[in-house]
Amino acid sequence: MHKRKLGTSGLEIAPLVLGGNVFGWTADSDTSFAVLDAFVGEGFNAVDTADVYSRWAPGHQGGESETVLGAWMKARSNRNKIVLITKVGSEMPAGKGLRAAYIQSACEASLQRLQTDHIDLYFSHFPDEDTPIEETLEAHQRLIQQGKIRVAGASNYGAASLTAALAAGDGKVHARYGVLQPHYNLLVRDQYEGALENMCVSENLGVIPYFALASGFLTGKYRTEADLQKSARGGRMKELMQGRPQALLTAMDVVALRTGATLVQVALAWLMVRPSVTAPIASATSVAQLLELTPAAKLNLTPEDMQTLASA
Repeated sequence: MHKRKLGTSGLEIAPLVLGGNVFGWTADSDTSFAVLDAFVGEGFNAVDTADVYSRWAPGHQGGESETVLGAWMKARSNRNKIVLITKVGSEMPAGKGLRAAYIQSACEASLQRLQTDHIDLYFSHFPDEDTPIEETLEAHQRLIQQGKIRVAGASNYGAASLTAALAAGDGKVHARYGVLQPHYNLLVRDQYEGALENMCVSENLGVIPYFALASGFLTGKYRTEADLQKSARGGRMKELMQGRPQALLTAMDVVALRTGATLVQVALAWLMVRPSVTAPIASATSVAQLLELTPAAKLNLTPEDMQTLASA
């Protein structure tokens, strides 16, 4: 499978990133191992997690996902074949934010859970308005010099905070963010398109969007109020159903019918075709779900398909 360069980072990834938020949460260890095995078996290589996954679940402290992923890489002896992505900054028992000392200690903790000596792409999970960006970037650069991370990235940064970070990053004393992880999909476009996307293109940043399926809305399972009973995400789905999303699902139906693809594959392929996007992130809690995601990488959307989707 053809791999894409992740901006100027030197990393190369296949056009789909596996989201690890479900590992050790809605997917137990055995299921997570099976999903990961299927993912790499299909020719993909990048896995995204965070230290905070899945702290929100009852009885969890955070680090559950990293622990499962680390155990899988050790069991398969495949660390050198995986582009490993994790994050720092969200609240954990040991602290939160992007102060230099905390970034250093949180990285050490992630490395232990992941059972590795380095992280390929290390994201600042959210901007930290209480910490000077220079301090944050200097901490990332120190980790790069120590060989503990290869590339630093920005997750959930808007145009203003990303502009400030890029202005401060010199790649010598202060790391330069090489990748952005934004909230972006066919339904939610305003948070990325415009100034933020233009900056990513002009600065040659890699882009790996999360919520590629709009929390499941773009699967097509939620079309009426009655469908909201299908999931614990009903409240979130009701919010997403406001406005014109039904017109979007209808347009996706048209493209799916023409291509023989599922709506999931159409939604992912649309992101893959976007010139500024390196690869979207999507999660799976079963091998069957995973095997529905992966064909998106081979789905060729025509300019007409893209116009049909954009017009909705």
